[in-house]
Amino acid sequence: MAARPPNRKPPTRKPQGVSLNRALSKLGLCSRTQAELLIAEGRVRVGGKVVRDPALRVDLNRDSIVVDGEQVVAERKVYVMLNKPRGLVTTRDDPQQRDTVYACLEGLALPFVSPVGRLDKASEGLLLMTNDTRFANRLMDPASHLPKTYHVQIGTVPDETLLEALRAGATVDGETLTANSIELLRSGGRTAWLEIVLDEGRNRHIRRLLAAHGIEVKRLIRIAIGGLRLGDLAKGTARHLTAEELVLLGG
Repeated sequence: MAARPPNRKPPTRKPQGVSLNRALSKLGLCSRTQAELLIAEGRVRVGGKVVRDPALRVDLNRDSIVVDGEQVVAERKVYVMLNKPRGLVTTRDDPQQRDTVYACLEGLALPFVSPVGRLDKASEGLLLMTNDTRFANRLMDPASHLPKTYHVQIGTVPDETLLEALRAGATVDGETLTANSIELLRSGGRTAWLEIVLDEGRNRHIRRLLAAHGIEVKRLIRIAIGGLRLGDLAKGTARHLTAEELVLLGG
């Protein structure tokens, strides 16, 4: 008697398209949170019908999406660098009503753009913003190994033994935190500046790594992403990337 073939479940098909709230964000209209509000208020139509479900899957190449009677079309791709000051949060919609990095974009005629990665409130320096989600996802993908360079002021003057301990990394809350390189830039009095290079950025990576060795961070400034450097861009200001700078980022 012939053996019965094993029962095989049909392959699970991934839902086509993207959710409606994400579609409005990808098209450069607004953030996902703002999109959810528009949808809930009945201001969004897909294929001529009012839709109140932000999770509805839509095809950006086929579906007609209308907001407040206006057809939503993809905005031009823009790429902006800014010099983030300390004290701003890297988000568009802050429930605590804190000042955000979007204050640095005033005066630039831009579609809706999102931060590429994060800098925490107390950190400063180079931050990229764009409406090109593929570009952003590629830069944030750990597989890209795009180095990010930071200058960090610490509340101690490290000797070589401490520097070697830092280079060995630390395990914090079950995560192994390491750096590509850690070098002493200069020291004076009771403080010193380190240059730290990462090719991945976990939540508060540098602060947690240094804290594990009992080191206080006084300032943390990101000065480069890949070959793109902050340069002399004034604190709190922003500008468009040049074509040459996009090439430095692999764009």
